[in-house]
Parts: sequence; C-alpha cells; structure tokens
Amino acid sequence: MPERPHVPAEWIDRIAAVLEMLPECVESDAWVGVRWRVHGATVAHVFGGEDGLFRITFRAEPGEVLAFEHLGPPYFRASWGDDAVGLVLDESTDWEELTELLVDSYCVQAPERLAALVDRPSADASDPGTAGQATGPSPPKG
Repeated sequence: MPERPHVPAEWIDRIAAVLEMLPECVESDAWVGVRWRVHGATVAHVFGGEDGLFRITFRAEPGEVLAFEHLGPPYFRASWGDDAVGLVLDESTDWEELTELLVDSYCVQAPERLAALVDRPSADASDPGTAGQATGPSPPKG
C-alpha cells in the first residue's frame, strides 16, 4: 500500500485559521491527517490520500450535496453520510471559497446555539474578511 503524503503545514495552518476562530471548534489528529470538531461532530478533515492527492472533507446542507457531486473535480461526494462532501486541494485551490464552505460546514455540524453566533459568508458577501467571525446573537427586532 502506498504511503499517504503529509498535508503541507501551510495548508493546515490556513484551515485552522478559519475553523479555530469558530466557537468551540477544536483541532485534533485523525486516523490520518487532521480534523476539526465541534461537540464531537467533525466539521472538516484534511488528509493525504494513497493516490498522493490531498483532500478535505466537510459537511454541506442536504440540498447542496447533489450540486457538489455534479460539479465534478475538484469536488466530490464522500461515500459516507448524507451530507459529506469534499474537495481535492492543490496549488489552484480557491481559499476564499473553501473558507465559505468550512464556515457552512461548521454551521451544519454545530449546535444551533453556537451556529447562531456565526456570520455565514453569504450573510455579508461585501466583506469576506468577516466570514465566520463570531458576533454574538442579533439584537431583538421590534
């Protein structure tokens, strides 16, 4: 069996910078690669495959899973879970898009009370620098 390559530290750092600013999202070693979890639910898992490619898996809203599957490479539908999808990482990866996907994955996996603390990227597309920042609950309307 071919040896799996180690994910470049720079990529792990970039992913960690997104996920670890989200409430209670923590990094840990996985059976292979690195994963980030919130309350025991995996938000993302990055690893090197036996084929030498690097992949990150994450969760998507049920209505988006089929779209990822139909987009084809670099996207794929994972063989486990109804909401598990992934992306092959390489030098052409769109890190801004991946940031949005990771924040969405967090919101799918996190308890509602934690997900409510996060500005999802689509909520403020005019300022990508605020994607995923925890802001606290919105003030009551009225």
